[in-house]
Amino acid sequence: MKVLAVLIALLFSFPNLSAAQQAAAPAPASSTQATTLLTEAVAALAGRVALTDVTLSGPAHRIAGSDDESGTSVMKALATGEVRVDLVFPSGPRSEVVSLSNKCLAGSWSGPDGVAHPSSNHNLMTDSSWFFPAFTVSRIMTPRKYVLSYVGHETQNGQAVEHVTAYQPSTVPLPAGVATFSHLTQMDLFLDSSTLLPVTLAFNIHPDNNANLDIPVQILFSDYRPVNGAQIPFHVQKFINNNLALDLQFTSAVLNSGLSASSFTVGAGL
Repeated sequence: MKVLAVLIALLFSFPNLSAAQQAAAPAPASSTQATTLLTEAVAALAGRVALTDVTLSGPAHRIAGSDDESGTSVMKALATGEVRVDLVFPSGPRSEVVSLSNKCLAGSWSGPDGVAHPSSNHNLMTDSSWFFPAFTVSRIMTPRKYVLSYVGHETQNGQAVEHVTAYQPSTVPLPAGVATFSHLTQMDLFLDSSTLLPVTLAFNIHPDNNANLDIPVQILFSDYRPVNGAQIPFHVQKFINNNLALDLQFTSAVLNSGLSASSFTVGAGL
């Protein structure tokens, strides 16, 4: 796993090297249909609003093994990728932070003891603001960063959806048996066939010491409501390994309040 960490660090630390490699071996082209669908999804989510930040808050329900408790949540995100999740439960507070420094993401998390632990690099490869699809879809649409594919028209939980996948390509050679950058960055989006609003975001997380072991995560979005011209899901559920782990019912959504990047310092204030 040290080899993987070094290669990933090189990929992020030397963008010119990555660009040169991709120029020598062009990445696969994105599907026109996938690009069109996600462009329309961005328009449906943001409307004509230029979104810069969001703060969502409300009741939260957490399930982890024998733990089953209710509390509160405050979820913050910037359009540039920074995220802060603060949860308060009877068992104690829990927080996660993702920050952006020198164009590289770094993260940390803490439990009830308040001790900050660094997040593994391979768990920072998918989009950080999983609870706010407007930012996720917009970043997936970044030119030449993701390869987009249209999987097809499907039915999910009785709902007609359009299935699109996204991943970041890489020509960096990795040893056999090591998870590829493309695999670690892959996300699957399921858009409502009528509104094109996201109903599900799927990706994998991994144990800190094993990027090869996939743990499936599904985020379900529902109860969309208009806020200042944007469409925001007020009900977000997070499933880990097919089990409901977090149920968020937001009661407040504030857009473009001027959140500062200093609110997203890794390891601070946890």
